[in-house]
This record gives sequence, structure tokens and C-alpha cells, in this order.
Amino acid sequence: MSLATLLNLADSRLPIGGHVHSGGVEEAVSSGLVRDVRSVELYLRRRIRTSGLVSASLAAAVCAGTLDPARAEAEADARTPSPSARTASRAQGRGLLRLAKQVWPQADWSGMSARPHLSTVFGLVGRACGASPEEVAGVVVYTTLTGAATAAQRLLALDPAAVATCTVRLSEVCDRTAREATTALAALSDPLQDVLAERHLEREMPLFAS
Repeated sequence: MSLATLLNLADSRLPIGGHVHSGGVEEAVSSGLVRDVRSVELYLRRRIRTSGLVSASLAAAVCAGTLDPARAEAEADARTPSPSARTASRAQGRGLLRLAKQVWPQADWSGMSARPHLSTVFGLVGRACGASPEEVAGVVVYTTLTGAATAAQRLLALDPAAVATCTVRLSEVCDRTAREATTALAALSDPLQDVLAERHLEREMPLFAS
């Protein structure tokens, strides 16, 4: 697989709807949990090591062929207690599947549901483009980081350079999490992120979908 393809998959401009999802950051900001660069970094680290690890492990297993898509969907549901978080994952999965069908029309997408989880589609995309499970896991972890970081920057009007520096400091955590994701399916959740996802539904005129 080419480096350019991998970079495209990790690009926040990838048209899968990620720009309208904050990964719980909008509600965390409204609740006073995230308010500056330091608290943003703590939130991102927590997100990487929980939902990021889980999603990356599912995507890596699908890419490796050790987890079929149907079972991956069930495993993702079981690891995502929040209905709102499941909806957000499936909305982005639908967007990635739509793009993947155009970029890799030769691949077999027939077994996919209309609204699959994002992790499942990333795994199949990795298989279609010849990426390794660790590379796919890295993309998933990285997008988990950058989507939330960008949302925090916009919501708090933070210095872009300060947020970028924060994400660079988390590079080693991302790499370590991606490697760990290839060893086994992660089975954990973060109650805080579940609560934030559900509470977000009650907001009037939110800026982000999740």
C-alpha cells in the first residue's frame, strides 16, 4: 500500500462526515470538563486509550481476516453501550463505505449493511488497499485523536499551534495503542464518554452531531 493512500485515509478532509462529530468534546466543554489545552490533552489521551483502542482493535481484526464483518458489527455494538455513540459510528461508517465503493469498486462490499460501524469499514478498506492491520489501527487511532482535537480547538478558540503541539505529544500514545490493538480485541468502555454522548442529545442547537 502506498504512503499517499494511508495519508488520505488519515486526512480529516476525508468525506465521511467526521467534521460534524466532536467525539464528545462539545458536551465536555459545555460541562466544564474541557476548558484549556491541558484538559484537552487529558481528554484526548483518555479517548485514545479507551474508544480509540477498541475501534482500532476491531478494525485491525477485520483487516487481518480474523473477524468477519457480521461478527465485527456485533462486537462493536457490544462494546459501545451508548446508543448515541453507536449512531455516530454508523453514520461515519456509512460515509466511509460510500467512498470506499467508489475508490475500490473491485472489492466485495456486498456483505455490508447500509449503516455499518466505522471500525468495520476501516478494516475492510485496509484489506482492499493492502494495508497491514497495524497501519489500519494507526489510522483509526489517529482519526480518533484529530477529530476531537479539531473540535476542541474550534469550540474553545484555542491557539492552533498549541493544539497541534498537544497532538504531537500524544504521538507515542497513538503508536503504542495501535500496536496493542493488533494483539487482541479490546473489551472496555468509558462511562464518561457514554454519559457525554447521551447528554449531547438533550442540547438545543448543538454545533456537532455528537
